[in-house]
Amino acid sequence: MFRRLLLLALLALPLPLAAQDRHITVASTTSTEQSGLFGHILPIFTRETGIAVRVVALGTGQALDVGRRGDADVVLVHDRVAEQRFVAEGHGVQRQSVMFNDFVIVGPEADPAGIAGSSDTAAALKRISEAGAPFISRGDRSGTHAAERRLWQQAGVDPVAGRGTWYREIGQGMGPALNTAAAQAAYALTDRATWLSFRNRQGLRILVEGDARLFNQYGVMLVNPQRHRHVKQAEGQRFIDWIISPAGQAAIAGYSINGAQLFFPNAAQDEPGG
Repeated sequence: MFRRLLLLALLALPLPLAAQDRHITVASTTSTEQSGLFGHILPIFTRETGIAVRVVALGTGQALDVGRRGDADVVLVHDRVAEQRFVAEGHGVQRQSVMFNDFVIVGPEADPAGIAGSSDTAAALKRISEAGAPFISRGDRSGTHAAERRLWQQAGVDPVAGRGTWYREIGQGMGPALNTAAAQAAYALTDRATWLSFRNRQGLRILVEGDARLFNQYGVMLVNPQRHRHVKQAEGQRFIDWIISPAGQAAIAGYSINGAQLFFPNAAQDEPGG
């Protein structure tokens, strides 16, 4: 009788944590979170695999720092140069392309720099600087911020010279940057997905788009389990394998807002620029 009661008591004990709560942590960008993409695709992944996903949404630079500390299992961001460095330094394993969209320059309807309708990003940024028109920068080491800095360089403009006057760095995410641009009738660079899901546009509209230099690629990497032994290698790799699989790519392609597709899967394709 005693043995039977002991057996029943043992069976009543909670299951080990791994059995009760299969989950991974993904460090990613504010654009994938704020656009609603993760809210659409992650439930599909969890239904198919039984693995829950916890998202830490930050700028790309900060998300990569989370991966460097081993505080995430997977990193999904959008700065290819920084991603390749992350892998080369041994923090991540085999970067994979996932999807793309593009950046756009938004600004006030009054358009004091006269850039509306342009598809030449460099020329548009140069006109903004020459006009001394207000420009809001995220200034947060995000993928968007990195892209913006490259674009200023291509335009032959050092925006830091305009800091405190027309060039304003806020050190925050895309949503707050767009809110600030709307409140101050300023220009800003934004990924299209966040723009499409952004509601507080006020007088802002898309002024520059269609330049190949505005291409915005996303990549995914497993945090190196040899450097951080607690990384959930099997579950993290399962997520990566799923998001680049036909099922995961279809889930990405199936997400839209008001009929507009926000992200375009390209795991099986070569990215522009190599």
